[in-house]
Amino acid sequence: MQELSRTFGYQSVAEDERTRLIRRVFASVAPRYDLMNDLMSMGIHRLWKRRLAREASALPGQVVVDLAGGTGDVAALMVSSGAHVIVCDPSLAMMTQGRVHKPSNLKWLAGTGERIPLADSTADTMTIAFGIRNVTSLEDALKEALRVLKPGGRFLCLEFSRPWAPVKPFYDLFSFTVIPRLGAWVARDPEAYTYLVESIRRFPDQQEMQRIMEQAGFSAVNYRNLSFGIACLHRGVKSS
Repeated sequence: MQELSRTFGYQSVAEDERTRLIRRVFASVAPRYDLMNDLMSMGIHRLWKRRLAREASALPGQVVVDLAGGTGDVAALMVSSGAHVIVCDPSLAMMTQGRVHKPSNLKWLAGTGERIPLADSTADTMTIAFGIRNVTSLEDALKEALRVLKPGGRFLCLEFSRPWAPVKPFYDLFSFTVIPRLGAWVARDPEAYTYLVESIRRFPDQQEMQRIMEQAGFSAVNYRNLSFGIACLHRGVKSS
């Protein structure tokens, strides 16, 4: 939290202030968010998201919640399965942007990772792509995911992680120099993209995230690195 405070010139940032900051960031970048993702990842984020959707293996009639689903990229990949796919996100601006071009049978729900407005044991599968690092409390969000999942339900989390050592210097150079400049040029908000890069740097590495998920109560926790560890797919199951 101190690092976040220094990044934005504050002495201290309380949890509610951080929440407001994150919502401002995503409201600011919403109109060009998908374009920026393409530019920042050279389109590779779409391959990662397709991998996540394949892992979800949504079946007809199942309930799938895409938490922090934003503009609905991942949800749109799963809805053709016949599953009931719900995008849950705190940013109305992001969801409004997504509804313009995404399938009409997607459902959209305003809610945070720490307070998902669904009943206990609702979802067969929960996915989250590049959103869990923006929750106020990682542990609370994981416990809330467990609450909403049915017994035996799966949690699939796609997130940036720690790249392999030979790749890391080039990745850091790109992240801390190119991405903020792209943010200034395309999204017209370099501060927002500075925050996004800082949030990646602070997020737990692969092994630490596995430990946190196990401590939260998930079983069969494992992960798979993607693109030399730049991204990572974390998986866990709610015990029956």
